[in-house]
Amino acid sequence: MVSSTKPGFQSRRLFLKRSAQVAAMGAASPWAMGLNSLCEAAALHADDYKAIVCVFLYGGNDYANTVVPYDDVNHSAYAAVREGMAFDRDRLTATLLKPKTPLPQDMQFALAPDLAPLMPLFNQGQMAVQLNVGPLVEPTTFDTYKSGKVALPNKLFSHNDQQSAWQSDQPQLARSGWGGRIGDLMMAHNHKAALTCISVHGNALFVSGERAVSYQISPEGVIPFHCLQRPLYGSDQASEAALRLLMQRSPHVLEQAYLDVVQRSIALEKDLSAALGELPALKTTFPDNNPLAEQLKMVAQLLAAHPRLGLKRQVFMVGLGGFDTHDNLAGRHPELMQTLAAGLAAFQTSVQELGLEKQVCTFTASDFGRTLSSNGDGTDHGWGGHHFVIGGAVQGGRFYGTPEPTALTGPQYTDRGRLIPTTSTDQFAASLARWMGVPTSELPTICPNIQRFDLTPGLLV
Repeated sequence: MVSSTKPGFQSRRLFLKRSAQVAAMGAASPWAMGLNSLCEAAALHADDYKAIVCVFLYGGNDYANTVVPYDDVNHSAYAAVREGMAFDRDRLTATLLKPKTPLPQDMQFALAPDLAPLMPLFNQGQMAVQLNVGPLVEPTTFDTYKSGKVALPNKLFSHNDQQSAWQSDQPQLARSGWGGRIGDLMMAHNHKAALTCISVHGNALFVSGERAVSYQISPEGVIPFHCLQRPLYGSDQASEAALRLLMQRSPHVLEQAYLDVVQRSIALEKDLSAALGELPALKTTFPDNNPLAEQLKMVAQLLAAHPRLGLKRQVFMVGLGGFDTHDNLAGRHPELMQTLAAGLAAFQTSVQELGLEKQVCTFTASDFGRTLSSNGDGTDHGWGGHHFVIGGAVQGGRFYGTPEPTALTGPQYTDRGRLIPTTSTDQFAASLARWMGVPTSELPTICPNIQRFDLTPGLLV
């Protein structure tokens, strides 16, 4: 049997798949269209190294206290509805963003004060702000939302459902994430195909593909089979017996499928531990007592190990919790921003140290944004939000998407200042997928709603 993880196998499968599709379309399909599809499938290649890193903010990040309205008109509107949770304008002067292309109507934004470590990245053109992005099935405004004339993401404002929507771009009960589906198309170019999609934050839908299986690692390193690392029940003979059982073949199909996974994991543990052990220590200092920085430090080490493991394309997932700020927003959110900024800044420094700044793209995501209005002590579940994209390949120092005047109601607001996204997660994902080398013809595989939207140009080069 030919292994589906061998280099070239997935590309051949993709070519044959496209050949079958063109044959099935028959005379109804213009030949030029079919030829283009075949050529793109055959041309799917990855000669260089690229990786994307998803930093997921679990709980629903408050967009208005992350990227804060600064100009007089919008800051006044923001302060009026935040009921004491707004940043004073003078506190935002040091983090005022001065984009290369000014925003319309003299709109200005600043970063939350605790995001100050990210200012050099924006000013140096290595960070962009994606405004008002979130799950959409099709372009949506307040009028079409209220009239019921558009399809909507399933169970808006629900944590689990919207985490799934962001990470999968598919309806509820999705089995794969869009990062994992990128991995499906790219894993043939990796010598260690099982290391295409990696989570340092436990089980995560984003890095699960149809074929690519998420490899989980801890911030401390490879998760070992303990019975193989130390005497089982205090007996070396017991450990040896366990190893023999795990490495045996079985005539039962399901047992053998399980053993295949276990045996692959044992082999990966050995190879990855060896590769990480051969690396020189990173010079970059990561902050202590920062759970996000600990995960990102491991990602940096994995990036450094990619040549030893024969990897060309990788998708990573890390996460930070605590963003469900229904209460004590003024106390909790600044601490979260400080943790986020310190981790992202250190990670980008390490990427530069490795000489991979143009080959690694890091971005934030979250369940949803939150309401602009206060509930008295915090903010409630929303929809669209603002996010960061970081890397040397990013057309940084700019805002992307559509800035909305700060208000509780309007063409792109539901009630209480909940933003209706103007950029869909499909568009956002498509930009990253194309940068990774996914052909345009394959984008519907990654982003199932992309044909209803324009492709977002210019974010990455």
